[in-house]
Amino acid sequence: MNTKEEKRSLLLEMIAFSTVDGQLHKREYDFLWIVAQELSIDKSTFLDLFHQENPPQVLKSEFQRIQQFYRLALLMHCDGILHEKEAKAIQQIAIEMGLYPGAVKRVLDLMKKAPNAIIDPNLLLRVFQEQHN
Repeated sequence: MNTKEEKRSLLLEMIAFSTVDGQLHKREYDFLWIVAQELSIDKSTFLDLFHQENPPQVLKSEFQRIQQFYRLALLMHCDGILHEKEAKAIQQIAIEMGLYPGAVKRVLDLMKKAPNAIIDPNLLLRVFQEQHN
């Protein structure tokens, strides 16, 4: 991720997704703060993002789109409650990102079965690369 605006846009997308079920769970907030810190976004900027709207930027590389999809999927699982609205929203977001729906479904299924919803990064990439063969 190169620019401050790209980082901000990704975090805004995650914040919007975190409230798709009508509430922001403390674990979701904590997860968002961890992501913000990894993106070098300070606390005041982070808090300000909860009061902004911004159309998401299109991620150019497939790798970046897969990363963002996985972040959203982790966010979806972090409160321990899978809402139907979240499941529909993440699938729609993945389609808008241009990710293969079969790979998206497979990754989400793997995450449901995995402890803490975390899957190996190499497996994640392999699932999406299989579509290219």
